[in-house]
Amino acid sequence: MSFRDDFYSKEATLINRARRELANGLEKQPIDKLRLKCFTRGSAGILSLCRSLLNMENGESKSVNFDDFKAAIKQSGIDCTDDEVKDIFACFDGDNCGHINTKEFVSKLRPPMIRSRLDVIEKAFAKADHSGNGVITVNDLKNLYNVKDHPKYLSGEVTEKQILSEFLSNFDGNTGNLNAKIPKEDFLSYYAGVSASIDNDAYFDLVMRRAYKL
Repeated sequence: MSFRDDFYSKEATLINRARRELANGLEKQPIDKLRLKCFTRGSAGILSLCRSLLNMENGESKSVNFDDFKAAIKQSGIDCTDDEVKDIFACFDGDNCGHINTKEFVSKLRPPMIRSRLDVIEKAFAKADHSGNGVITVNDLKNLYNVKDHPKYLSGEVTEKQILSEFLSNFDGNTGNLNAKIPKEDFLSYYAGVSASIDNDAYFDLVMRRAYKL
């Protein structure tokens, strides 16, 4: 299998592996179960939930209450029962104040990554972040991201523009807003999902370097 075909088959592998783990009957921590449910929606599953949470977030306290937390999970399309949502929320509401810190929650939801993976993700973000202010736009990605390894582009099934549009929709919510702001946290959340689909560290590094011309 070529580099191109291998990389783009890993999305399906991630989804199928998550489904198998959810169905294996083994007891799981609430946050681990939620992470797997995110993965059943692909590499962008975690990003989708994180964006929904940030939309619900109280700007002053940087937190969400239970109702907003539940709404964010529903909005992102994650299939959770009411009891599962309560269990996850309770894990982070240690003092029973009725609110959880969104940044803390997001950092726990992302799968752990070794330093070298974080470094190459941060290098890719820094390349797009021309101003150095910690925020990039969809347009920044549009002008930088390389889709030419995609097998459907190489076969002529779809155009570069179509593939790029699909990729960018992970960050702009299918609005087509090229000025949509992408904070570093969203970028990390997306590539944490991609990282989970790739077991080999050197291969992940190669994927990032080719995509962002590092």
